[in-house]
Parts: sequence; C-alpha cells; structure tokens
Amino acid sequence: MSEENVGILNSKTTLAIALGITIFSGGCRIEGDTRTIENGGNGEEGERKVEAIPVEVAPLGEGRIEATLRFSATLEAERDVKVYAEATRRVIKLLVEEGDTVRKGQLLVNLQDEEQRSALAKATSQLDQRKREYEWQKSLFEQDLVSKQAFIDAEYQSDQARLAFEEAQRQLSYTEVRAAISGIVTERSVNLGDFVSVNQPLFRIVDFDSIVARIYVPEKELPRLERRQPARLTADALGGLVFSGAIDRISPVVDPGTGTIKVTVATPRQQGLRPGMYVQVELVTSVHEHAIRIPKKALVYDNDQIFVFRLGNERTVERLAVVPALEDTEYMEPTEGLALGDQIVVAGQSGLKDGAKVRLPGDPEPEDEDDDKEEDDE
Repeated sequence: MSEENVGILNSKTTLAIALGITIFSGGCRIEGDTRTIENGGNGEEGERKVEAIPVEVAPLGEGRIEATLRFSATLEAERDVKVYAEATRRVIKLLVEEGDTVRKGQLLVNLQDEEQRSALAKATSQLDQRKREYEWQKSLFEQDLVSKQAFIDAEYQSDQARLAFEEAQRQLSYTEVRAAISGIVTERSVNLGDFVSVNQPLFRIVDFDSIVARIYVPEKELPRLERRQPARLTADALGGLVFSGAIDRISPVVDPGTGTIKVTVATPRQQGLRPGMYVQVELVTSVHEHAIRIPKKALVYDNDQIFVFRLGNERTVERLAVVPALEDTEYMEPTEGLALGDQIVVAGQSGLKDGAKVRLPGDPEPEDEDDDKEEDDE
C-alpha cells in the first residue's frame, strides 16, 4: 500500500473515532429528562441526579373526631293548632294580636252573648225551683205522704233542669273563644265586628317549645341511632348558627317505598329558630376524643383506595394506604400505619410516586444544569 493511501486511511480512522466519542458524549444526556450521567476521567459511571419535587408537609396531630350523618329538613312545631269559632255570632271584643304570647285557656275573643246569658239566667232559675220541689217531694215521700211516682217525677224534673242549666252554660262558653294551647299567636283571621260562623278559623297558635326536625334515615343506619342521641341543627338563614338538639323519637317501621326510617329530632326553644325554617341536621353517631387526625387535604384517591405520602429519610416520601376508622368534614382517623408526629405531605402530592425525592419550603434551590455545564466546559 502506498504512503498516500496509508495517510488517507489514518485520517478516516481518526475522524471515525472522534465522531464516535461525540455520539457517546451526546447520548449521555436525554433532552427533557432531569437525570444525567457524568463520567469521570477514569471512565467510571458518575452520580445520578434527580430533580426534587416541591411539597409542603405537616405533622400528624391528635384531637377530637366526630362521625356524623347529615340530612336536610324543615322545622315544624309539633303543637300547632287552629282556634275555631263554636258559635255563629258577631265579634264584640278582640283581645290578642299576632305575635302575642298566650296561655292555655286565655280569652282571645268575645262574641255577642246577650241571648246566651238570658238563657242561662232562665235555666238557673228553673234549676233552683226544681231542686226545691225535689227536696220537698223527697221529704214527703219519706213520711209516706206522697206516692213513689210523685217523688220519681220530681227527681226527673230536677235532673232535666240541671241538664238545661249545663247546656245554657255551654252555649254561653261558646261566645268566649279561648286559647287551646300555650304559645304564640302566629295568625289572626278575624277582625272586630266580624260575623263569624261555627267552625270558622279565627287564630293559629304555635308552641315554639315544641320545634322539631323530621328526617328520613336509610335503614342501614338504624344500628347507629338511639333516643336522646346528640344532634346539631345549622340554620343558613341565621348566618350558619348551630343549635343543639337530640333524637326524640325513632319510627318503629321502615317505609318500604324509600327504605328509610322517620326520625324526629327535637330542639329546646332557642332564639331565632322558627317553624318553616330550612336547616341542616347532623346526628353524632360516634366520637373519638384523642384520635390521630389526617387532614383531608392530604389524601390521595386511587382506584377506590386512599393514600397519603409520609416524609422519610433523605427527603424521600413513602406512599401509604389508609383505612379510615372515623372521619368528619376536615379530618380522617387511620386504623393503623401512622403515628403522632409523622410528617405528611399536605400540598404538592398530586403526581407523587413512592420513593420520590421532594424539596420542602426553605430547602436550597437546585443548581441549574446549564450553569453546571458551563462550569464543566471552563
């Protein structure tokens, strides 16, 4: 082979070697990947670098957790009655107004009563007369001075007079309209001077001490319910104020159409609550006073399972499955696997993997790779 050909061959060989080195060096960096491989001068594999994911963590604390059942309801008054006229007469005196508090038996309205008073006076007079005649006939009968039939007739006349007197009293009482229960007058349907008829509604009276919420609970929850079980009622119309209550009654039957049980929740009279008001009802079914509490914002849901990420050594996280023992609107208590003080990821956990490296607020910022490359080139 000539020297000229040998030179050409050597030049091609040198070019191929240089090109191979360039390709190898370029292959050690994958565009878009955060991982790099750096080779030392001796050709050994260098350190693998992984970009840390920024997250926030919080220690698990201890506190109270309540398990509750939530329902919506409209408040009702169990003692809510209408007062009706029992006589056909004109109203001559109106004694109460809407909003007034009344006692059971309190006089509300007077109707015309001249005819009834006259009838009562006549019945009273006749009763007195028949009583005297009865006593006289009884005395004579005991002395065998009158027949037994005369005595029986006198007794009968006395009884009839007594019945007439009682009926006159009853008719007069119908001209006085009285409160059927103690409570507050919520409706007045009559005015002074009105001519009212029998069975015409005049007033509505509501006992605000008998306010209840009726809720319908799925039958599967029945084992968690009992009388006097605590409840909370939240009224949105009152700015979210919460009122105390308790289960008063549990229906003994299940509605076959809905599969629910009617539960009556009673609440003592409290300022602001009114019949017809819309409320949210919470039944407290279980309470743990010293529960380990996982903030619900830390939970990750995947294929019907619940997970959290716990901070481990060297700023890596461990993915743990969580089985809830008890939960409320803000926290969940785990059955096992976590302890007080464990650092749990509460922000940035979306997309995290088991064993991922993380960076916490306050940790130094990672060095820029381009800056590292420039320093290496120098």
